[in-house]
Amino acid sequence: MARKLFGTDGVRGVAGTFLTADLALALGRAATLQAGSPAPRVLIIRDTRESGEMLEAAVAAGVSAAGGEALLGGVLPTPAAPLLLARFGFDLAAVLSASHNPYRDNGIKFFASDGYKLSDDAEARIEAAVAAGEGAPGPDPDPEQPIGRIRELRGAAEDYLRELHSRFDGLDLSSRNVLIDCANGATHHVAPEIFRRLGAHVTAVADEPDGRNINDGCGSTHVEGLSERVRAGEHDVGFAFDGDGDRVLAVDRRGNVVDGDELMALVARHLHGTGALGGGVAVTVMTNYGFHAAMREEGVEVAVSQVGDRYVLEELRARSWTLGGEQSGHIIDMRFNATGDGIASALLTLEALGDGDLAERHAMDKLPQRLVNVRVRDREALSGAAAVNAAVQDAQQQLSGRGRVLVRPSGTEPLVRVMVEAPTEDEADQVCSQLVALVERDLA
Repeated sequence: MARKLFGTDGVRGVAGTFLTADLALALGRAATLQAGSPAPRVLIIRDTRESGEMLEAAVAAGVSAAGGEALLGGVLPTPAAPLLLARFGFDLAAVLSASHNPYRDNGIKFFASDGYKLSDDAEARIEAAVAAGEGAPGPDPDPEQPIGRIRELRGAAEDYLRELHSRFDGLDLSSRNVLIDCANGATHHVAPEIFRRLGAHVTAVADEPDGRNINDGCGSTHVEGLSERVRAGEHDVGFAFDGDGDRVLAVDRRGNVVDGDELMALVARHLHGTGALGGGVAVTVMTNYGFHAAMREEGVEVAVSQVGDRYVLEELRARSWTLGGEQSGHIIDMRFNATGDGIASALLTLEALGDGDLAERHAMDKLPQRLVNVRVRDREALSGAAAVNAAVQDAQQQLSGRGRVLVRPSGTEPLVRVMVEAPTEDEADQVCSQLVALVERDLA
């Protein structure tokens, strides 16, 4: 059976092996042909992976072959795409990135003219066209098919910075000493620059990409290094972005890591207090129980989706709310952007803090959490594992009102994820260990 192309965040795989230049060309052409315009203008941006230039050229060739105009924006964070789509009225955007994955991987995700990622139906149509061979020119191309253009979009980075500066123009960071980890990725230029423009004293690390060092021991998936540097350098706060800049984690001046749940709690409390929240907050099933308790105390409604920022976005759009996100640091503020924006989220955090100190600002009581990934023969077999499911129900009753249990199959790997939150570390460890042992016994 052919491998399905689109996952929860576009097409992703090892560059040159799965994600080849031929496939990128076919995807670019198929997406352009279905953009709904006779001569679509398609923005293409990328992160810093060494395969990015190859894929950029291939997608651009596909756009041109379909009669579109490919506009090369260069290295920019993923959230720049919807902002530039709105600014220039482009028909489509293609972002070339594999987010927090190692440099060997790359990906292609598309944004529609409205600034949202393509719907499942639109992706299915593109995938069907590629599978049918319609995503690449045949041996006898249609002589009536016009050939498009490929050109550089000059000043794209400055346009993105202008959008950020306009949104946070009133934020004075002149008293802030900020350390930024750019993951040797797409934020390496724009993140330090916007903080400096807003007055901060900025120290940037992991800001010298070489094509292979993206996410390598740095960024939001390796935030422990930033924690040590913040303490050693006596910085007020640190922020760590991922490779494509759509997520952020923070570190307070004492070196404590502040995850996406805690950042959302801080921002939600601030916005609710100022009357600017615009409804409730959308989160995923992985969000810490302490967040829910804090929002109940604040009188803020919480909606829960499955894991993935696109599902958080679906909840926000369905409810006409403005704030949502994930524990991993994807935070969506619909008042500014239609996708997670790590830089904007960092600035939103500082806006919520005002003159306060992140180390002193108490937004939620985070429950101890244990998460174990158990490799299994068949992740779908979890639904029929009677003993495991009975134990999960017992654990849920045991922790009712004090914590929670979540046991679910991975969406992409042969894994079952066991997550337990409890009032104490010992109880979380004990309950999690019991459930892991059962999953290993019955499914491994």
